[in-house]
Amino acid sequence: MQRFSGAGGRLMAYPAAASAGSLGDLLARPVKQAIAGQVVALFNDRSRGERPVQRRTDGLFGPRAVAWRVHGDVVSMMVGGIAGLMLQMLYPPVLAGVWDHSRFRHDLAGRLRRTARFIALTTYGSREEAEASIARVRAIHDHVRGTLPDGTPYAANDPELLAWVHVAEATTFLEGWIRYGEPGMSGADRDRYFAEMAVVGEMLGADPLPRSRAEARAILHGFRPKLLVDHRVRETARVLLTRRADSPWQEPLQRLTQEAGLDLLPGWARRMHGLPPRLGVPLLRAGTLGVASTLRWAFR
Repeated sequence: MQRFSGAGGRLMAYPAAASAGSLGDLLARPVKQAIAGQVVALFNDRSRGERPVQRRTDGLFGPRAVAWRVHGDVVSMMVGGIAGLMLQMLYPPVLAGVWDHSRFRHDLAGRLRRTARFIALTTYGSREEAEASIARVRAIHDHVRGTLPDGTPYAANDPELLAWVHVAEATTFLEGWIRYGEPGMSGADRDRYFAEMAVVGEMLGADPLPRSRAEARAILHGFRPKLLVDHRVRETARVLLTRRADSPWQEPLQRLTQEAGLDLLPGWARRMHGLPPRLGVPLLRAGTLGVASTLRWAFR
């Protein structure tokens, strides 16, 4: 049986018992196990009894799904996740739900871990696990409602709000994978990823949903007049980008993936957030790719 961290699949696998190999394999094994163990702990809250999600073939997708390989890479998912959050907070109803109904300032790591676990369960878990996870999210959303600063009401289960969360997340996860995992990914597989993610989006109640990369671009473009930056966006971004890691070894990884996530943002979003001009991009991308390769080696 293979196990998976809360954030991944294929590249997050490690065997329950290692087989005998070359001297190099024997010498490398303790290093690999140490790295893999730290990453698994990062995405699974042991105090809550969480264990890595096991890959199942009776889920929403299957081994041939594009989502299985996109969501199976630790670093590209972390990079895409940062970019996705920076996009999502630009839509006022999404930010209001987080601002009014969460403890993001005090439990940001927990919130990110729960999001990673949701992705793992809906991607790799059984259909029953995926449906239960989606039902839990919908039940939570039922109680998240309020009023924007301009007096406009909002509700977390609003299809348009969910659509923005969905398209921002799917777009940045895919772009992170293309940049750091599969630069030569075919156009057909890129479209197929959005079609697969639409299955989860539809179960959550999102509308409209993209089923191709072109449709995703069109939806992103259609939302742009509705996006804005105010003091709440700036504060939320500050909390996200200045949070301390849970342990010292995580700090360099966290800083690197944050910078790579900001680099992944489209130019218009960087300008909205007031981010400075990108400097040292080749070095940043090379470093991120190096870390991604190291983690793939550790879980191989």
